[in-house]
Amino acid sequence: MAISPPSDLVLDVVRAADPMVLAAAQEKLKTNRAAFAATSLAEKGAGFGAAVEVLNSAAFDAGLGNVQKSSTAETPKVYRDFEAVVLQNFVKTMMPEDTESVYGKGNAGEIWKSMMAEQIGGTIAESGGVGIADQMYSEELARKRGGNVVNAATDETDRRVAFNMVTDLERRTLGVSEADAKTA
Repeated sequence: MAISPPSDLVLDVVRAADPMVLAAAQEKLKTNRAAFAATSLAEKGAGFGAAVEVLNSAAFDAGLGNVQKSSTAETPKVYRDFEAVVLQNFVKTMMPEDTESVYGKGNAGEIWKSMMAEQIGGTIAESGGVGIADQMYSEELARKRGGNVVNAATDETDRRVAFNMVTDLERRTLGVSEADAKTA
């Protein structure tokens, strides 16, 4: 049987110690470790804010931060909020599935993941987005001014033509002749 003097000595001291004192010392070590980790993260600037800052600086270095807005008027907040929700859904679907080590397990992990996607989507929308809000706002302005925007409303003639096309497609698909359709 081989012995390891340093570890055997430590184990002998631990076994000889008062269990209450040992538990208190272990708890103090845990709180000190957590406090150290928190302060080191705060000092290094690690966290979501730092991650966003890194992404923003990388985007600026790549020339993505120099995009000029095409519209002259500022896009209202309601359009930016809508774009943020759309981007949140995009980001959430792009996030990796196996993220228990990052966000945690179960519902709590899913909530944290959703919150991260919401923040990323909001940050992207605030910094100009991908153009959804600007496009929707410019279409709304053009519609109010009577510009060249496609009108989704149809007149009665267009409605009859569309209905006849659907009816014809149904007849051909189901193999019903016009004579059978009139008697039915």
